[in-house]
Amino acid sequence: MATDWLGSIVSINCGDSLGVYQGRVSAVDQVSQTISLTRPFHNGVKCLVPEVTFRAGDITELKILEIPGPGENQHFGDLHQTELGPSGIGCQVGIGQNGMGRLVKKPASSSSAPQNIPKRTDVKSQDVAVSPQQQQCSKSYVDRHVEPLSQSKSFRRRHNSWSSSSRHPNQATPKKSGLKNGQMKNKDDECFGDDIEEIPDTDFDFEGNLALFDKAAVFEEIDTYERRSGTRSRGVPNERPTRYRHDENILESEPIVYRRITVPHNVSKEFCTDSGLVVPSVSYELHKKLLSVAEKHGLTLERRLEMTGVCASQMALTLLGGPNRLNPKNVHQRPTVALLCGPHVKGAQGISCGRHLANHDVQVILFLPNFMKMLESITNELSLFSKTQGQQVSSLKDLPTSPVDLVINCLDCPENAFLRDQPWYKAAVAWANQNRAPVLSIDPPVHEVEQGIDAKWSLALGLPLPLGEHAGRVYLCDIGIPQQVFQEVGINYHSPFGCKFVIPLHSA
Repeated sequence: MATDWLGSIVSINCGDSLGVYQGRVSAVDQVSQTISLTRPFHNGVKCLVPEVTFRAGDITELKILEIPGPGENQHFGDLHQTELGPSGIGCQVGIGQNGMGRLVKKPASSSSAPQNIPKRTDVKSQDVAVSPQQQQCSKSYVDRHVEPLSQSKSFRRRHNSWSSSSRHPNQATPKKSGLKNGQMKNKDDECFGDDIEEIPDTDFDFEGNLALFDKAAVFEEIDTYERRSGTRSRGVPNERPTRYRHDENILESEPIVYRRITVPHNVSKEFCTDSGLVVPSVSYELHKKLLSVAEKHGLTLERRLEMTGVCASQMALTLLGGPNRLNPKNVHQRPTVALLCGPHVKGAQGISCGRHLANHDVQVILFLPNFMKMLESITNELSLFSKTQGQQVSSLKDLPTSPVDLVINCLDCPENAFLRDQPWYKAAVAWANQNRAPVLSIDPPVHEVEQGIDAKWSLALGLPLPLGEHAGRVYLCDIGIPQQVFQEVGINYHSPFGCKFVIPLHSA
């Protein structure tokens, strides 16, 4: 009868979706084909509900872990004391290939907590003694319960699908036991089976062991073998490989010549570029002759003024902050530049620079004293400057009292040294020193005495003059003088500018 199996501890496998349940049989209904377990465990974890019921169609495999003795099926006892840990032999009832129940005998565990069902390999590797009474009880359980379940329509339908389908792809294939496991066990014992007392107490002598290896002799032997066999040598071990910068050519080239410019007279001062090229200074007479020959060949004063204005304005825009300062988001912070110009060609160069700065949305204030007669170059530059938004003043009282962003000095000229004694010149020098703004000098002359305005930067044209410390940091701009013009005045010239029109110079 079904009541004979009440109280038995069983394990029910419901497949991958529902998992494995373990517990005591509390009810078996042959009519509705259901079985109930009390105090169940689901996949080794105790369920929150006191009882669960399974249909025959949900059961994949049923294992009998413990069969109660006579008189024990009326009271189940405490599950915590006997859960999955019975003494004696358990019975496993599964579903065979023909839809009938099958019985697999296995030794019972002695643990008191829910455990996973032992693998089939453990059953094969152990001897199990089954009494005739246990075999008879297992057979009667199969005849009474498993066979009626296998005859139901839902069970046959699910079993046929199980039989026709292959193993689930996520389901692990059971490992084979036997000789292979024994070999693995022997390997583990061979590797980890040493007694811990046999481990030496002394540390390994790395230095002494390394001293036994003669590195030089080994590399010499390898090098000798490579020379004899004709293979490419890997180099002497002591030689360190050459390291190159990201901008350095690894291919062999001609030796670099850093002195590419030579002048026909003794050089009083030399400069060098960032790349190491030597740029000698020239005297004022040679520089004046160079500009005169260039003008004879077509590089007129107007062209030179325009080129000087462009290069000087580019340098000034960089000093003012470049794109970080001059962008549409900073229209409320327009930089202010004060231009101090004299009535000579140097002043015309400053006016040209101011015109280009005004075209780049810089607030330019041009100071130029009033004279009865001006040079034609100054008149032309003033006519162009008046078409911009720049401001021209002739009195120092009209210059701003607050510090400006930059002061551009174009007051001095070697041919008009008498201008330094004029009141307006002295007043302009005093204003520049009091304003405390950085000063950029364009094409400054060489003074035997110290200049009134100390510049932070100076911009030389073509080739630099032997400027002193008062000139600050010297920059050189390319005004477009051809190479043959340099050669005509006796200068062996090779351009040091590279890809730029304005380069910094350093004292050599």
